[in-house]
Amino acid sequence: MNAFAAQPHVRFNPLRGEWVLVSPHRTARPWQGQIEKPQPDTTPRFDPSCYLCPGVARAGGAVNPTYTSTFVFDNDYPALMPDTPATATQDADLLVARGEPGRCRVVCFSPRHDLTLSRMDLSGLRGVVDTWIDESTTLGADPRINYVQIFENRGAAMGASNPHPHGQIWATATIPNEPAREQERLAAYRKERGTCLLCDYARLEIDRGERFVCGNDAFIAVVPFWAVWPFEILVLPTRHVTGLAALEPTERDALSDILKRITTRYDNIFQTPFPYSVGCHQAPTDGGRHEDWHLHAHFYPPLLRSATVRKFMVGFEMLGSPQRDVTPEDAAARIRSMSEEHYRDRRDLSSE
Repeated sequence: MNAFAAQPHVRFNPLRGEWVLVSPHRTARPWQGQIEKPQPDTTPRFDPSCYLCPGVARAGGAVNPTYTSTFVFDNDYPALMPDTPATATQDADLLVARGEPGRCRVVCFSPRHDLTLSRMDLSGLRGVVDTWIDESTTLGADPRINYVQIFENRGAAMGASNPHPHGQIWATATIPNEPAREQERLAAYRKERGTCLLCDYARLEIDRGERFVCGNDAFIAVVPFWAVWPFEILVLPTRHVTGLAALEPTERDALSDILKRITTRYDNIFQTPFPYSVGCHQAPTDGGRHEDWHLHAHFYPPLLRSATVRKFMVGFEMLGSPQRDVTPEDAAARIRSMSEEHYRDRRDLSSE
């Protein structure tokens, strides 16, 4: 992509069927916009006022058990309810609505209030991966549920309402917009070429190397060619698997490893707890085979120039097309250059 390294150009996203505008020359523009408050670098191991800590009462009145690993419960303020009637209305083909039954679960990654994925050990991370798989399997077995979306919002900049390490799982009766769009594109690619879009893409990125961030025997992490967010990452298994439940034990370990390596590098970019939204996209649970699907995860972090300057999706991004300034190749090189030793560990050692 050297021909476009310094000039405006558009890139095609085959997973969404849309174009992304890349404007590398804009990185030199001065910034007088909003400055975010830096996230606190230290938090207590236990916070008695945190409704996700062990033994603490939640807002709805339930008291958390004194859990020692992961802890999962139904969201006290869910966006979806399992007993919602699946009724529908339609007026002139323009006013269309339907009831959406579903469930919302909260996954506490650790009893420690001060940990994040980047600061957890691999055994703790493997516990998180196993919990995601168990929950996906259980929720997906419900005949009312046709899609299970696992995600984490880390940091206040991404809307997290509590700093305790946790994520969410929303199980829905219909396939949400983003995976539905990807499903359409994956199916079209296989029909046209007879191969898997993301299998082909993974091999291409391994061969090219310029957007490769890190990898192991089972997973790779790349800044996708069509990335929108400044330090966006796409995580792909190198074996064609349609969902988390299909992962072998060694692949679960490999996923734990890649998650820790990505999040540690993120924190090291600006030496701050790095905000992001991350989520797994996998095959629907509607009973179909869905061989077109290739499990993957998206990391969408908002930070742009520093720990206090973020990218906003406004103006042209909302009304025209997505746009980014730093090229995916430059972003990948920046993330790739980061140490996999967390900056806080280096700081602690230097103070001894």
